[in-house]
Amino acid sequence: MKLSLILFALPWVLRFKAWQHKAFAERLKEKDLTVQMKLADDSNGRSYTFKGGKISSASGIHSNPDVVISFKTEALALQLLIPPIDYQAQIDAIKNFNLMAVGPDELVTWFSETVNFMQTVGWEYGTKVDNGETRYVNHTNGGPVYVYVKDGKIVRITPIDFAADDGETWTIKARGKEFSPPRKTTLSPHGLASKSMIYSKDRNLYPMKRVDFDPNGERNCQNRGISGYERISWDEALDIVTAEIKRMNRDYGPGAILAARSSHHTWGNVGYYISAYQKFINIIGATTTMLNPDSWEGWYWGAMHHYGHSMRNGATEIYGQVEDCLQEAEMIVYWSSDPEVTNGVYGSFEGTVRRQWAKELGIEMVHIDPFLNETAAFMGGKWLAPRPTTSPALAHAITYVWIKEDLYDKDYVESRTTGFDKWSAYIMGEDEEGVAKTPEWAEAETGVAAREIRALARQWASKKTYLSAGSMGTTLGGACRSATGAQWARSMICLMAMQGLGKPGINFGGLQFGSPIDYNFYFPGYAEGGFSGDGQNSANSVSLYQRMPHLISMNPTQQTIPRLKMPEAIMEGKAEGYPIDIRSIEGQFFPVRYPSPGHSPVKMMYKYGASYIGTQPDSGRYIKMYQTDDLEFVVSQSIWNEGEVKFADVILPACTNFERWDIGEWANPGGYGHDWVGQLNHRVIGMQHKCIEPLGESKSDYQIFQDICVRMGHAAYFTEGHREIDWVKRMFDASDLPKGTS
Repeated sequence: MKLSLILFALPWVLRFKAWQHKAFAERLKEKDLTVQMKLADDSNGRSYTFKGGKISSASGIHSNPDVVISFKTEALALQLLIPPIDYQAQIDAIKNFNLMAVGPDELVTWFSETVNFMQTVGWEYGTKVDNGETRYVNHTNGGPVYVYVKDGKIVRITPIDFAADDGETWTIKARGKEFSPPRKTTLSPHGLASKSMIYSKDRNLYPMKRVDFDPNGERNCQNRGISGYERISWDEALDIVTAEIKRMNRDYGPGAILAARSSHHTWGNVGYYISAYQKFINIIGATTTMLNPDSWEGWYWGAMHHYGHSMRNGATEIYGQVEDCLQEAEMIVYWSSDPEVTNGVYGSFEGTVRRQWAKELGIEMVHIDPFLNETAAFMGGKWLAPRPTTSPALAHAITYVWIKEDLYDKDYVESRTTGFDKWSAYIMGEDEEGVAKTPEWAEAETGVAAREIRALARQWASKKTYLSAGSMGTTLGGACRSATGAQWARSMICLMAMQGLGKPGINFGGLQFGSPIDYNFYFPGYAEGGFSGDGQNSANSVSLYQRMPHLISMNPTQQTIPRLKMPEAIMEGKAEGYPIDIRSIEGQFFPVRYPSPGHSPVKMMYKYGASYIGTQPDSGRYIKMYQTDDLEFVVSQSIWNEGEVKFADVILPACTNFERWDIGEWANPGGYGHDWVGQLNHRVIGMQHKCIEPLGESKSDYQIFQDICVRMGHAAYFTEGHREIDWVKRMFDASDLPKGTS
């Protein structure tokens, strides 16, 4: 009886929503279809006919419905139809065929999304301010922002000032003083420039096809990057792309499609590439691009081995660094570290005020960099300028002085390290190489005077010293990306171990990381995979999958190509590289070879943003790669006409994150960037409002992938019946946010 009542009430609720909200009424006009909802044994059911925006309903079993949704039992039907939805039960029912949705994929998806739309239609968002403007909230890679909109156009984008009822601010007591950060966010220059990027003349606004590309005739691959484009409809563009995906899998088999992307993406957990893009790629099956660890490099390949495990890709832990440094440290050495410019990673200028506190407390500063960088100019202190790539030699000479003059922590080295005898033998010239790494030897290598090397070594050893190595004080950027990056990173670990890493006032860091915020409050980072369900290429299985049950996905194609060897793979048919494998330190020793056994050579590229030309060594190789007949089809899905877009056969215009819904937390990758929110003075989690409509005919990445999946019969699997805003709500519910806000 209860199920019959719910089924009877559904059309009335739909009609009421249509009467209440014009957007919902327009939604009902999109499709004409009949949906049958019933128990699997046909003992109870009701059909619903949508036609011209009107809904009619009849009890019983329809003779010829377009879509049939059936439940194994009445108890299950009640569990899944009465809000709030138990998604764990729903996923379990789908996997075990206790909940079935049969019919054309497009119609199944439309009906599911329409039912979910009832929960969000009419939501009001944004804050009315002066001059007829509405203020919205969004995130950039450079920090969270307020977005002011008037008459459908963005007027300005600013950092966020906190209100009185926002969360509290911490205070640190150090050396008789108290320090609290300003109650506002900071924003990197590129974040401040977001409006210019949104309205850039280089935006891709319409689907385009290369003028001399005929998918059914001459493709003229040699003219990629040369010939122009003509505007086409979305239907034509999507039909071409879908047909090519199907042709690749049919004619060539697994691996024929290469999924090529960049290292990063516009902000938001739903739209980030590890979410929507990853699930789409898993659905179509594709050879993946194996990126080099371009943020870590020397730390990954070198420093990791000094820890004996894959600890943060070669970085140290960051907790408590700010308090300890301000309270205990006497000196900070910034070695290839310019946080005032690099802003850590997504950290904006959050560390600036903390470094000002250090200066106020009289902590001495030393800067080691071939250039007088902005941080050195801002903070003052001593500047040493070694020749580029020679920092390992400088570190070795400092070590020589420490050993020669007995200036290191012997007890710490003996009780908490291994291998010092071999390190000492190498430094002192007592190994097979036989070269003592004296300051005079290093002077010839680095250009830094031997007397200055000795002075630094002695001063360092006499004071409790923090070492800021790289952009965040420990790993990422700086000298780790040079030809000698692995040796530099390894040397940094050895230096700190010799002085007692972890003792009060002795640690990695330059006040860019390790602020005393609440690390226990859970909100997923983008690297936790969003709704991708991918347990192989994201941190989805750590926390998010348990908190937000959703369908798993897996790429059936295990072939991969090293990004740096992509041209050779395409043009020569083979390539080899070494992977990013953070599961163990031994993982990096297993070579990745292309082609993989049983896989097809790559014949098509699905290019997702990114600009390899100009960012990869010998970029001309990539131009030749695009112009070879071996690459039969190239589609580029991109926001801007940049990089390799002009080498595509078909261009799919994507919109920015200001033109779609999402949710995210400032500086929170999660996964490989666990607790990177420690760069910030306040944790900022934001609903990323759809501030304006997509420009031109551009669409969100999610919508583009869904439109292709509709043509392939996979839309219900890709979306799980959700629109982007529905996934935003799911992400919100999966976090700790519902405990304190709504």
